[in-house]
Amino acid sequence: MAAQPNAAPVIIKRKKKVTGDGHHGGAWKVAYADFVTAMMAFFMLMWLLNATSEKQRKGLADYFAPTVPIHRMSDGSDNPFGGDSLFSEDSQKNDGTGGSTAYTTESRQSRGETGLETSAEQAAEDEDFKALEEAMTGRSGESMVSEEALRHIVTRVTDEGLIIELFARPEAALFEAGSSEPTQLMRELVAMIARVSSLVGNGIAIDGHVPSNPVVLARNPVWDVSTDRAQRIRLLMEAGGTVAARLKRVTGHADRAPATDNTMAPRNERVEITLLRTQRR
Repeated sequence: MAAQPNAAPVIIKRKKKVTGDGHHGGAWKVAYADFVTAMMAFFMLMWLLNATSEKQRKGLADYFAPTVPIHRMSDGSDNPFGGDSLFSEDSQKNDGTGGSTAYTTESRQSRGETGLETSAEQAAEDEDFKALEEAMTGRSGESMVSEEALRHIVTRVTDEGLIIELFARPEAALFEAGSSEPTQLMRELVAMIARVSSLVGNGIAIDGHVPSNPVVLARNPVWDVSTDRAQRIRLLMEAGGTVAARLKRVTGHADRAPATDNTMAPRNERVEITLLRTQRR
């Protein structure tokens, strides 16, 4: 058979097969962004833990606490649960706060109606307490007591208020041995505290403490002595000009709350005079 001169040539095209993985899209970018966000949140958390106080951290935790999406008032059947509210206990009528006010917790005592801590009021009170501390110790000028008497005073600010602790030293007692009769040193200290505390109107609590007896007695007098000493300090405070209505609590703790490991040490003979915070009056 004769060949056809006008026939089209046959062209064979060979494709090169690529064995590499090729492009997988941008999924890795999303994963990387999540990782960077998580690391940023972690370092922010570490910074907050280091830069905030215990109360501020608690406020942050409460802010992010889950809430219940129900009406606070329950005076009709239009509300969920037939008018009852999860804020009330048993069948107690919910007046907007329910049992949270009647059976408040310690953490809620420092909050207002909005659930936020009254930090501004507390900060102002802390400033007053700081001024009182400086007045007693003489850091703001001339001390109100002798240098020897200052060695018997320790102050600290707590959630309860400003605690002024008067304690005995081995060479100087605050009361006559085994009695509630204060020494001249103790009278000087209490008179000074009465003058300083008159600068504010906070309530006052007095707590008496005594060291343990070296031997077991048939009738241990530590309860009576600590209570009598606290009462005697109350009388001295009133004699120094303190209004009697400001005295909210007078307590004897016997030897049940020692200040040192050695319960018989003179350091445990002490009286704590607390200027209570406003919400604890």
